[in-house]
Amino acid sequence: MATDSSSPHRLSAEQARRVAVRAQLLDAPARRRGLDVLEVVRALTMVQVDLTARVAPSAELVLWSRLGGGLDRDELPARCEEQRLVEISMRLLHHDDVALHRAEMAVWPDPALHDPYEHAAWEWALDNGGCRADVLERLRADGPLPATALPDTCVRPWGSSGWSNGKNVDKLLQVLATRGEVAVAGREGRTRLWDLAERVYTDDPLPPVEVALHERGVRRLAALGVARARSAKVPGPDPDHVGEVGEPAVVEGVRGRWRVDPAQLAALEEPFEPRVALLSPLDRLVFDRKRMVELFAFDYQLEMYKPQAQRRWGYYALPVLVGDRLLGKVDATADRRAGALVVHAVHEDEPFGAETRAAVRSEIEDLAGWLGLEPVLPG
Repeated sequence: MATDSSSPHRLSAEQARRVAVRAQLLDAPARRRGLDVLEVVRALTMVQVDLTARVAPSAELVLWSRLGGGLDRDELPARCEEQRLVEISMRLLHHDDVALHRAEMAVWPDPALHDPYEHAAWEWALDNGGCRADVLERLRADGPLPATALPDTCVRPWGSSGWSNGKNVDKLLQVLATRGEVAVAGREGRTRLWDLAERVYTDDPLPPVEVALHERGVRRLAALGVARARSAKVPGPDPDHVGEVGEPAVVEGVRGRWRVDPAQLAALEEPFEPRVALLSPLDRLVFDRKRMVELFAFDYQLEMYKPQAQRRWGYYALPVLVGDRLLGKVDATADRRAGALVVHAVHEDEPFGAETRAAVRSEIEDLAGWLGLEPVLPG
């Protein structure tokens, strides 16, 4: 590893993986740190919202992977109801971080910061100014409300290839949320409830947008440990890249330049304590599939959208982390009527040793117990 701050740090593949695992609170000490749900979300910067419950909703799985079976399943919805966790663009954020995102909302869309399609979406909303006013007035009077309770008085329909055709109100709400005019106030089952943003977000002072974007990059790198300075843009408030924060690095066997978190560099001098963990398919460690392949050489896809005959690992297979390597998948289904967590298969990308196999079984049993189910394993 380089010590000259003017040249990139040289990380071995193992060091890069360990930096990423530690930053995501997936090393052995994580469950002994006494963290709660709010602290974990703050450390990760965000938790993806996906309500697929083949095993459990993704946000719950992400928290269980860090906190284990002692996690109170009522804590996450309670923190959301209290708005100490706030949903923005299908991500749950710690309430203290919301101002960093509102700073960008306040200038959106900005010619220097936002893409042409974002400007086009805002122009579409302006063309439907009457509907915008109707939606805001209805929310002011009766919010929080689901999208289906809001009037569609658009004079210019939203056009698409088919996914969002005819969903004028849904699209308008997304635009107004990006603008910081409305916000998700909670959920009724799977349905989002919308309200005026001023009634959801705390009225904290907003930093200049440049300061906010820089701080978000610093916090994102701290959560990822090692990341690309630039990568393909993804929807939502938290991209996969981090800009020029942190320190430059190169990773053995991977082309191009990376950025590494200084605190995680310092932690490389400490012993790494491995553990086995089962991850959500949308866990931040594997969410950026390109980075996952580059750092972990892990072959994985979420196959729930594939025809059954084309699936290799299962509808909602859980990646298996073993120390600093991703080495398999657990294909499981929570059969709540039968009271069972049914494990259809444990796929070993490389043969597990007896210790790893026992640790994977222990994690499956912990997950089943946390879900209030009995584990049913193959064989």
